[in-house]
Amino acid sequence: MLSLGIDSSTQGTKAVVYDVDAGGVVASASVNYGRDLPEFGSPEGFLPNADTRIRRANPEMWVRGLELVLKRLGDSGVPMGEISAVGGCAQQHATVCLDAHGDFTRKGCPIWMDSSTVEEVAALDARFGNALRDRTGSPAIERFAAAQMMKFAREEPESYARTVRVHLLSSFLTSLLAGEDAPVDVGDGAGMNLLDLRSLEWDAEICEFAAHGLAAKLPCIHRPGGAPLRLAARFGEFGLKPGIPVAPFTGDNPASLVGCGAERPGCAVISLGTSDTFFAAMPDFRTDPDGFGHVFGNPCGGFMSLSCFKNGSLARDRIRRECGVDWPFFDETAFALTPPGNGGRRAFPYFETELTPKHDATGVEANFDWGAASPETKIRAVVEGQIANMRERTRWIGDFDTVCVTGGASRSKGILSVVHDIFGAEVKTLDATDSAAIGGARLAAMTIHHEGDAE
Repeated sequence: MLSLGIDSSTQGTKAVVYDVDAGGVVASASVNYGRDLPEFGSPEGFLPNADTRIRRANPEMWVRGLELVLKRLGDSGVPMGEISAVGGCAQQHATVCLDAHGDFTRKGCPIWMDSSTVEEVAALDARFGNALRDRTGSPAIERFAAAQMMKFAREEPESYARTVRVHLLSSFLTSLLAGEDAPVDVGDGAGMNLLDLRSLEWDAEICEFAAHGLAAKLPCIHRPGGAPLRLAARFGEFGLKPGIPVAPFTGDNPASLVGCGAERPGCAVISLGTSDTFFAAMPDFRTDPDGFGHVFGNPCGGFMSLSCFKNGSLARDRIRRECGVDWPFFDETAFALTPPGNGGRRAFPYFETELTPKHDATGVEANFDWGAASPETKIRAVVEGQIANMRERTRWIGDFDTVCVTGGASRSKGILSVVHDIFGAEVKTLDATDSAAIGGARLAAMTIHHEGDAE
């Protein structure tokens, strides 16, 4: 059985055809907005703006990206007619506003990179304080829909008044595929500062404070196990069978949870990239008592938490260069020359302003004489400092029997050994290049199984 997974990300759209029985990708296609759709003037996936806080995209680009990736997939010789279901995801937090005729009321849609709503975030903080995090899973965030809609209603009141539906990009794309107004998946809807995660309903008080009448403009909520939609007839032109199930799209992070096979509690994923990211499923709703971890819905049921650590691989590379060593030394030799625990020597590289916990960029902070230490001591101290901080900041979630590690640094035997020592769990490596699209495909396949069970 084949399912189709689509990932509409910041810089492009990716589609994979997934063999459900074999558990692997059999074909894929991609579209890069800057290279393949230059007419939208968005080489990096968003419209250039002199104000770097403003990051918006033309929603027509996302529509064209979806159509083009389906065309490329069909042109590659994939048996599109054998695909049994469609699912997918999109970059989280991007909002799409539509009028009664389905036309865009906001031509430039804010995306996850937008941070132009500082005043609105301050207003949400002043009104709700920690209650916002306790109810919605996150503190007030600039890119989330509550602040973005507050700004839209204040700066463009006539356009906001004409708006009858405020979609996330994920639910907007689902609506296109189904040819009808689609719900917001709980996994993505949780990243709006508008959804009460205890009731899984829109929080009427927060919605009204953000913008008058906002709750009525939001889609319904799709809960795990809910009924799928059906593919609209017009997508038959790409070789797909009209009427096959369409699983409501979710956010890229919840989809990656599923794509990595970590949708069950007890299994965590660490992505070692420019920033290090940690996410894991949780059976019940609870929030980080320190306020650093975001809580989203798990498309497979329950919840998930995500924490971002800005000083990741770039920081490790800077330490490597400062030590004057190559990557084989950093990845293996340094750890062979030093004992686990490093004799109590710990360090943390604050080269970027850190998010978890918040800390200004101050350089390396160590509890020993940094300048006099050997390269191997410095390397282990920094890696253990990073992983220990990650474990401490995610301890509130619980314990893990498995930690899956992905990203370029997952090739480092030394780093993997530190993850094992600090988390006390089995460590596996993953190739998660297409994890979000694969997650969408797996969610699509689950709709077929659910329908089979229902019959």
